[in-house]
Parts: sequence; structure tokens; C-alpha cells
Amino acid sequence: MKQKLIFSNEVGKMLDKQLEAIIFDRLFILVDENTASYALPLLIDSSKYVSNAKVLTIKPDDANKNLDTLELIWQQLSDNNATRSSIIINLGGGMVSDIGGFAASTYMRGMRFINIPTTLLAAVDASVGGKTGINFNGYKNQIGVINEAESSIISSVFFKTLPKQELFSGYAEMIKHGLLDGLESTNQVLSFRIAEPDFDISAILSLTKHSISVKQRFVEADINEAGIRKALNLGHTAGHAIESLMQKRNTPLPHGYAVAHGLVIALVLSHLQLQLPSDILYRLANYVYEMYGTIDISCDDYPALISAMQHDKKNFGNDTINFTLLKEIGKVQINSSVTAENIGIALDIYRDLMHIA
Repeated sequence: MKQKLIFSNEVGKMLDKQLEAIIFDRLFILVDENTASYALPLLIDSSKYVSNAKVLTIKPDDANKNLDTLELIWQQLSDNNATRSSIIINLGGGMVSDIGGFAASTYMRGMRFINIPTTLLAAVDASVGGKTGINFNGYKNQIGVINEAESSIISSVFFKTLPKQELFSGYAEMIKHGLLDGLESTNQVLSFRIAEPDFDISAILSLTKHSISVKQRFVEADINEAGIRKALNLGHTAGHAIESLMQKRNTPLPHGYAVAHGLVIALVLSHLQLQLPSDILYRLANYVYEMYGTIDISCDDYPALISAMQHDKKNFGNDTINFTLLKEIGKVQINSSVTAENIGIALDIYRDLMHIA
């Protein structure tokens, strides 16, 4: 794993230190319209390099993580004479990390990039591990490459400014990492008072660092996702399907909220197929219901959800739907084949747990 992970609230100073160790000709910084307003000025004030960088601005939200936006980034790089010796800094949430990393990885067959996540979700997920890409044809992350950043600078300085929805979205990935790591980690994450407006910012950075270390463990063992790295997809097969359904309804759901509900469905299937103890299932379901609310899913939505699951990248073919499941907390089973019938049963149980009529 070549990517350097730097944990510091002195973001500008750490960025300058990284750039001083790299030979490059031009510096670009990719932001969306939101991070251009609240994050970029902070970085300009603290970095001697960023004030001279060419700023590339794109529209926010996952709906814009598409070919049109990717082409816009490529066009701006070309118009500003970017070369393979240039560097892109991706300053923003997961959408910026994903599409910025993909643009950098494909422009002139690859230029270097640095991630500076401004959301909790990007810090624990998109900015670490090398997955880049865009959505396509109504499905999540259908086109992309695995290519690690030069470095990711992880800081909590932006977290206090996040809306509750953004904070909770990132926290869902931390819950996933806790479930993969073991009971102690799960207890820590589920007991932390993330919903409190005065939550401990230093404590969240510590939890974030541990959460990333769990992800690192799987990434380093399987960088190209040929095997055990698929453990990190826990909750994502159903989560991405829910996300796609909501997008098609024009009522988009934040990625982390979809993952939180996807985790409940994955644990239901784990209970049905691998006898995962029901106590953790009920505990997680109650937590998700209280923190993430409910989603309007009926039996009529099952075919669309199952169709979306069939397009998941972990499948071997359209006749097989593979899930990452848990035999118990901290004991994962990848490539768990699940029938459409069992998915339907799991969705019924999920709706009961979430009090969905």
C-alpha cells in the first residue's frame, strides 16, 4: 500500500510538507461548489502552495458523479496544460475523491493526486483504499479504477461544520468497520454520542483513525479486491440498491444512510443463512431506526431492488447475487450467494424491524 495516511489538524502545513517532497510542474485543486465556499479559504490561508493552484470547480452531490462532470474535469486539465507531472488535490467529500481520483488516474494515462477529505464519510471511506469512479446508467460506481492517492490528509477540523445528515452518513461506514473488527469496536461505535451537538472532536478523530486502520487491514491484504477486501462491501449490496432506487425516484438518499439500512439487511441475511445471533441484529436495527429513520420501501419495490443487486460488481453473473455477510461480529464471509427468494424474505424482515407498513 503506497498511500500515505496523515492524521493532523494542521492541514495546510502537512500538505505543503507533502508537496515539497514531490517534483511537479502544475498544481490543481478540485472542489465542489460547497467546499469552494467553506473549505478552500481555510486551506488557502494555511498553505503556501494552494494559493497558486488552479481551482477546478464542479457541482456537488452524487447525482453529478457522472460522465459529463468527468469530461468537464478532463477539459479543464487539458485547457490548463496539465501533464503527467501535474498534481490534483481533491478537497471535498466522497464524490470529489471518487471522480477526482478517476480523472487523475485516466488523464494522460495517470497523474498523481492527494486527497483531503472534508466529510467524515470521505475520511473513512472514499479517500482511503484507491477506489475511484463514477456512476453510470443509473447504477453506483459502475466505471472506475483502483489507484491509490499519493497521500490522504485526515483531519477533524471540518467535521464540526458538517450538517447532521453528513456526519451520520460517514458514521455508517464506521459502524460497518466496527462490525468487521469485533465486538469491542462495535460497542465503541454504537455507544459514542455522535448525535450530541457537543460531541468530543478529539474522540471522533481517534475513532476515525481506528476505523481507517480496520479498512487498511483489508485493503493491504487484497488491493485489487480479488478476495478478502470484499469484506468492506458489508451492507453495500443492498445499500447501493436502495440508493439507486431513491435516485430514480428523484428523492436521493445520502450514501451512508443507504449503507446503514443495507447493514440491517445484510445482518438479517447473516442471521438467516449463517445463524448470526439475533441480539446484534436487533441492536443494530434499533440503532439505525433511531438514528437514520425509515425508508418508504414496499413489496412493489422488491424487483427493482433485486435487479440493482444483480448489477453489483461482486457478482459472478446475473444469476448469482453475492453478499458479504457475518458469521458473528468480527467473522466475515465473502461471496455468500443469496437467492432472490431469500432477499425477499430478508426485505420483509427488514421492513418489520424498521416499522415500515
